[in-house]
Amino acid sequence: MTELLMPAGSLEKMRYAFEYGADACYLGLADFSLRALRKGELIDETNLKSAVDIANSLNKKVYCTFNIFAYDDDIKKLIEKIEIIKDASPHALIISDFGIYRVIKKYLPDIDIHISTQTNILNSQTVKFWRDLGASRVILARELSFKQIEKIRKEVPDIELEMFIHGAQCMAYSGRCLLSDYMTYGERKANLGNCAQACRWSYKLLEETRPDEPYEIIENNKGTHIMSTKDLCLVKYVNDLKNIGIDSLKVEGRTKSLYYVSTVTKAYRKVLDNKWDSDFAFTELKKAGNRGYTEGFFLGNNDSKSYSYDISKGLAGADFLGVFLQDLGENKYKLLIKNKISLNDEIEIITPNFSTLAKVMKIIHTKKGEVEVANTNDEIIIEFSFGDSSWQNEAQFALARTVGIKE
Repeated sequence: MTELLMPAGSLEKMRYAFEYGADACYLGLADFSLRALRKGELIDETNLKSAVDIANSLNKKVYCTFNIFAYDDDIKKLIEKIEIIKDASPHALIISDFGIYRVIKKYLPDIDIHISTQTNILNSQTVKFWRDLGASRVILARELSFKQIEKIRKEVPDIELEMFIHGAQCMAYSGRCLLSDYMTYGERKANLGNCAQACRWSYKLLEETRPDEPYEIIENNKGTHIMSTKDLCLVKYVNDLKNIGIDSLKVEGRTKSLYYVSTVTKAYRKVLDNKWDSDFAFTELKKAGNRGYTEGFFLGNNDSKSYSYDISKGLAGADFLGVFLQDLGENKYKLLIKNKISLNDEIEIITPNFSTLAKVMKIIHTKKGEVEVANTNDEIIIEFSFGDSSWQNEAQFALARTVGIKE
């Protein structure tokens, strides 16, 4: 069975990813991961074991990332925390650095090792190298085409292959970028989990003798974001990848929202299970944050169409309105509001297996009583009117969003 592998930036996001259809999640400890997270129910050394226990209780898997480019101080920290990792017993570790690989093999010889995409795996000989060294899985570089991936699978059938199918892309080759380090004077090192995403910034040109006269850098009148790539989306090809024997399909996004993780997980799960066609899933994916979608290198013709010249921030086709917290009966629910909801609004309620339109009939503030508007970050009781009640059995993981797609 082809695995759907989703990001888990927090315990909450991990739970929703599993409920919406992920087979496994990858997560990282702050000192050893390429994503430095700053808010939410973060996964760290104190609750890593809890994360693994939750996954085990659901018959799911957790992979822990140790994919920084490590210095000696990092290796020392890793050795100091080996017992914590051993006790948590994640199902695999994702590694890119040979030093970290050596330490893990010495102290945790029985744990599965997955080789990170940061190692630029582009050919079957490299896959064989890692197989012979004892890795159980390799994560292929994003710069490969479908034909190249298919050839690697045929050449090396005895190791698991994983690849990215969705999410933000780095403009540098397999993420090996120094732009953030340079632009922040070493404060935001991309390959130590703290990328400033300088490639998404808008740039202007200064001429030496005219320092006070900046010129915008414009390409074909589309804007100044000349290094900002569109997001990868291969939902139309997941069954092709399943058919050639790719073991794991991976989505980027540990810093993305709970809504993003849930929506994207559901779309790919339904396609993999042949419950949605890929065109419908692609429409659903437009409702999650994106910078426009591209197939990247997958079709072998990566070009300027893979760049988003006019925007740098991901924009969702639907607004995330709220998280359902509690079923109070009689069609009343407590919600955590993410974007403003007004009385009589028509919204869409989504759950792991259902979707329904609903109308806001009453908004009750815990202190002010009935009000006409629920504001961001409020916990509010809302009474809904809806036709299809099938979703109510999954209300614990229900989310609210606007109806339709904003272009």
